[in-house]
Amino acid sequence: MNANDLLSQDAKVISNALKIRFYPMTAASASGTRVIDSAGKSYLDLSAGWAVASIGYGHPRIAQKLQEQYQTLSFTTQLTVPEQNMVALAERLIDMTPGSFAKKVWFGHSGSDANDCIAKLLPLARNRARMISFMGSYHGQTMGSLSLSGHPAQAKFIGSGNVVKLPYPNPYRPPFGETESLTAQVMHYIEQEVFRTVSPPEDTAAIVIEGIQSDGGLLVPPDDFLPALQKLCARYEISLIFDEVKVGLGRTGKWFSFNHYDIVPDAVVLGKSLGAGLPISAVVAREELLDVGYGVHMFTTSGNPLCTAAALENLLIIEQERLIDNAAKVGEYFRQGLEGLQERYEWIGDVRGRGLAIGVELVEDRVSKTPAAEKTAAICYRCYELGLLVFYVGIHSNVIEITPPLTISREEVDQAIAIMDQAFQDLAENRIDMGKVKEYAGW
Repeated sequence: MNANDLLSQDAKVISNALKIRFYPMTAASASGTRVIDSAGKSYLDLSAGWAVASIGYGHPRIAQKLQEQYQTLSFTTQLTVPEQNMVALAERLIDMTPGSFAKKVWFGHSGSDANDCIAKLLPLARNRARMISFMGSYHGQTMGSLSLSGHPAQAKFIGSGNVVKLPYPNPYRPPFGETESLTAQVMHYIEQEVFRTVSPPEDTAAIVIEGIQSDGGLLVPPDDFLPALQKLCARYEISLIFDEVKVGLGRTGKWFSFNHYDIVPDAVVLGKSLGAGLPISAVVAREELLDVGYGVHMFTTSGNPLCTAAALENLLIIEQERLIDNAAKVGEYFRQGLEGLQERYEWIGDVRGRGLAIGVELVEDRVSKTPAAEKTAAICYRCYELGLLVFYVGIHSNVIEITPPLTISREEVDQAIAIMDQAFQDLAENRIDMGKVKEYAGW
């Protein structure tokens, strides 16, 4: 089926509630960092399918492991009849996360149901009704996880009323008007405003945060913020939860975003890249936070043999192929190339990130910092036409998100920079068909 026919059938039979589209792309195959469309055109992928394909597409070791596992034991419901892969993966995740306290693991299918686990179990385990998260955060699409979220994508829905959202410490767009002492400003706001009015600390079970706020715009907080947040949580005996669904497992140049600091979370939420393309999520947490009862948050196929086998092999590949080192080194090289573009194009207001989690924020001008959403959509569309796949995020839909497979090389980064340079030139010279761009709303 050609691309036009496939897209036509997709429009007829697939719910719009399931779609975020940036251009008329279809996929027929993929390998490494490349996605091939139904016409045979190859694209360099800077999205990794929303940061899922961290080890690249079609890794032969995963394919072999899945075939072996399916032939040996295709399925058992781990709720009732467990097998070795789930236990081995839990042990591996416990060893990877910091903390000498007793830990256990919960398994699900996506970051959404994993964050739903947090929303559901933490108030029960701590006997405290309230939770705190951050504006701009994206924790998922289930009712519990969207209640924790502060992203416009969930703003149409009324979630649980027990969650208070705080301003995320965004150095480029400081919530209190100035970047200097941003950490102190947010901490003062929590203690003097939030704790005194809407979420008393003695009734607050947890604070949930992304170490880099991904869908909110690839926001990197000030270096002193996360350590200060940990101290605040310790002072008031509030559990500190890190959502590492998108930026964890090597993407930032370390296993987890909080590894860049001396931080020991009470719970870590994983998903997306954990299964190398297969649906699996996990929560690694203090034992007492997850052992609040039998059968209180379970799914029939969670922790199944295929997904856990893929996840175990995936973690080995990341380690053995030194992909975390590659993310750190190539990520720095990528940021330097993007900063070179920033010097040439006034629309690029900010380049930020860690490792291969990079955001490029576009503005109409650098003085007003007015978000340039239409230009951002145009750049992504033109990159697609030129053979580069990239998405945009942010609460203003104006941040180009760069989360490629961790296998990306410097040579491929050079190709990506060259294509993005061409896209910006084309935008400056009005060579992008904005009519086509407007057909695809994205966020």
